[in-house]
Amino acid sequence: MARVSQAHLDARRRQILDAAALCFARNGFHATSMQDVLKEADLSAGAVYRYFSGKEELIAAIVSEVLGEVRAAFEAAARQSPPPSPDQLVVTVLSRTLALRESLTLDGAPAFPRLVVQVWSEVPRNDELAAVLREGYGSVRAAWGRIVEAYQEAGTMRSDIPPDHVARTMIAAVLGFIAQQSLFGPAPVEILRDGLRALMSISDAESQA
Repeated sequence: MARVSQAHLDARRRQILDAAALCFARNGFHATSMQDVLKEADLSAGAVYRYFSGKEELIAAIVSEVLGEVRAAFEAAARQSPPPSPDQLVVTVLSRTLALRESLTLDGAPAFPRLVVQVWSEVPRNDELAAVLREGYGSVRAAWGRIVEAYQEAGTMRSDIPPDHVARTMIAAVLGFIAQQSLFGPAPVEILRDGLRALMSISDAESQA
């Protein structure tokens, strides 16, 4: 029997994950069956179960992959001295994350924002997924915190605000923007960049008036 290449295995795994992501975004986690995933991926049960034991593993893999990409991008930024400004950094990372999934569409619209909302709705009843998200978001918060420390050391951000407070605020801004896309339709990430720039332009004297 010919040996299957790693590239082939990776492509098959990608095919399964993309199919599952579309199914979850379309119908939610509970309304999606493994048969739905098999049909979307156009693969046999044996081909899919070789990689994933069921829906729980699929959604955990999707979430871990996305958060891993985001964390890596922020950690790379943290190594720059000084790192890019928050508005530019957010638009760069978010654009990259969305671009990697631009081929996943439902009715012509990006599926990723809907998938994110579906994942959130599943967290209260899925302890394993909640644990994956806590770990993933925790690592993203830590990466953002290091970036904030770099801003503060460079004197470009006030130093009396705990870095984790800024990290949580920036994560909230990104997640909120993604939720808006699910509710109101696609929007360019430059909107978020411009909004952050406007907020950043307020001086301390103006904010305390």
